[in-house]
Amino acid sequence: MKVAILGSGAVGGYFGAKLARTGQDVTFIARGAHLEAIRSKGLEVKSAKLGDFQVRAAAESDTAKVGPVDLVVVSVKAYDNATALPMLMPMIGPETVVLTLQNGVDSVNEVAAIAGERHVLGGTTYVATALEGPGLIVQTGVHRSIIFGEVFGDRGRITPRVQAIADIFAAADIQVTPVADARVPIWDKFVYLVAFSGFTGASRLSIGHIWKFPQVQEMFYATSREIAALAQAEGVTISVNRFETLKEYMDNIPFSTRSSLLIDLEQGKRIEVEALQGAAVRRAQKLGVPVPITATLYAVLKAWESGPVKS
Repeated sequence: MKVAILGSGAVGGYFGAKLARTGQDVTFIARGAHLEAIRSKGLEVKSAKLGDFQVRAAAESDTAKVGPVDLVVVSVKAYDNATALPMLMPMIGPETVVLTLQNGVDSVNEVAAIAGERHVLGGTTYVATALEGPGLIVQTGVHRSIIFGEVFGDRGRITPRVQAIADIFAAADIQVTPVADARVPIWDKFVYLVAFSGFTGASRLSIGHIWKFPQVQEMFYATSREIAALAQAEGVTISVNRFETLKEYMDNIPFSTRSSLLIDLEQGKRIEVEALQGAAVRRAQKLGVPVPITATLYAVLKAWESGPVKS
């Protein structure tokens, strides 16, 4: 399969490297020093628990040089969509599938506005990776899952194209789960991520420092319930055991775990507050669903959207 990775950083770069390792025809879309490193020495993945490896694959900054592909995986940060998503067009042919793994619930519609609904699949991922330097991705832990499926016209069944992509992912040692309605895992993650990114980002602390306080736990779960109510108002039924699995996860989460939003804050980068808390607040206003805790987290984090606040 001919695959392009739009957003070849910690997440897209990792999954693209796994695919390239098994012989898929992968092109990484990158820029700057990262692009040059992939071109000159390949893409290296270091994983203490799963083993290190390195792949050589094509890398481009101009998608017109790539041309139509079978699959585009979109994994750029959501705040880059305005500039990144138009880059999809030269890579889309009649049968091209575009799979977005971005955080938040707006991505599938934003991608469809460029590529067309019939080309788009939605999904989410759970993986702990970091871009440690040009051409170098470091994985912590062993999670490497992608949950995905149809989100538009063929929603309700695992289509042949979803199964075909799932088979390729599985062969690349990716923990893949094809689903009939990708909106469910997308909202399942949103229920968790709005709260997790919000509380760790607002406090500037890893989860262990704040989870010991019952008040924090109470407000965290209340935030997640706000997002679940939004899902219901949107007509999406989240997993029936979502709050059971969320509690199990949070009760066992490593002390030092930080959200990617907090990591970006600490590194002086832009943050995905608009794709997370902002998206929830806008939907809540439209649907008439009260989200007071989420709205407060949004207000606290909004000033940091574009990076460090200058006095």
